[in-house]
Amino acid sequence: MTGYARAERAAGALRARVELKSVNGRGLDLRLRLAPGLEAAEIPLRQALAAALTRGSVTLVATIGRDGAGQGVRLNSQALDAVLAALDRLAGRVAAAPPRLDGILALPGVLELDEGLGADDEEAVVELLLACATEAIGRLQAARREEGARIAAVLLAHVETIAGLARRAADHPARSRAAIDARLREQLAVLARDVALDPDRLAQEVLLLATRADIREELDRLSAHVDAARQLLAEGGPVGRRLDFLAQEFNREANTLCSKSNAVELTAIGLDLKVVIDQLREQVQNIE
Repeated sequence: MTGYARAERAAGALRARVELKSVNGRGLDLRLRLAPGLEAAEIPLRQALAAALTRGSVTLVATIGRDGAGQGVRLNSQALDAVLAALDRLAGRVAAAPPRLDGILALPGVLELDEGLGADDEEAVVELLLACATEAIGRLQAARREEGARIAAVLLAHVETIAGLARRAADHPARSRAAIDARLREQLAVLARDVALDPDRLAQEVLLLATRADIREELDRLSAHVDAARQLLAEGGPVGRRLDFLAQEFNREANTLCSKSNAVELTAIGLDLKVVIDQLREQVQNIE
């Protein structure tokens, strides 16, 4: 399911921001983009996402920093010592004026911006990020629920269309035993013009073919699947996988109905069923 959410939180001088983006996916695919130094928060964040979401391709972007008053400049003593040692070695070999202090401090690595996110702050950083992520996850779930409600209405309409087509097939006169018997006898009568058929054997074959052409079981299973789909949609929650399975079962029964059909009208109903079921399956891929 698709959705977007963002949350920002602050604790003292620390401030955190978490953005979540979700797109359709058959399973749960989590992608975390964390600012440098936030590696300790990756596992807790993944656990929080997995506990709240079951389907979709989800991207989380997290950043954290300090307010301006909490930032400062730190002197990297090791880098400075290395620069001074190099200047001492060059002093007797190169004729040049001594370097100025501002030039030395401007060298890369000598002065560093201190964000204040050292090892001492790791626990506070993880706690703040988790709180911020929890808020963003809640907003993402709300957005997904809104989309889910809209898709549920579409799915229910497809299910009701399937139910209507199944009723049309059940009520069609071509599926009655008498109609099946008459059609088969007519077909066999054409064959009997050239081949002598034993009447008893002919009756047995008619009964066997009529039994094979009966679609009562397929219609009963379609009705049961319709009831199950209605119940799942009424329950709500993460029902995408179960609806996906039901859609496969719908398709199986529609295929069998088409293969057993003994009339053009029944075949047309079976093909209409397959079209609606394909539309149902396509929408099912969009829900959790």
